Amino acid sequence: MVDEHTQAWIKRCEGLRLEPYVDITGHLTIGWGRNLVNGIHIDEAELMFQNDLKQTVDELLSCSWYEPLPNAVKNALINMNFNLGIHKLLEFKEMIEALEHKNYREAARCALNSRWARQVGQRAKDIAVMMQG
Repeated sequence: MVDEHTQAWIKRCEGLRLEPYVDITGHLTIGWGRNLVNGIHIDEAELMFQNDLKQTVDELLSCSWYEPLPNAVKNALINMNFNLGIHKLLEFKEMIEALEHKNYREAARCALNSRWARQVGQRAKDIAVMMQG
């Protein structure tokens, strides 16, 4: 294994970039010089997924209307938020209003009556089914 001193040295040389960038050789890179030309390992994908999932749930927990919802509806919203991001999800104002009034059938209808639903197809249908309980 490589000792900590050498690891720190390499990190200083590479520099940390948390956003993707194109390196001097024209390759998409991230982190401490991680060239993405060959993709990532499955364990890295899983770590990123878990981090993204935690952020997704944390975003929803910051919404006052989220916590009282039934678990099935919460799970549907987690999937929807994971796909859209919180800013786009919050644009579904009629859906959120229906959720606040416990009208899950109307919330599902609102979700399905969107450009997002037409774009993601079956995923939106599955989310709507789960949202209705």
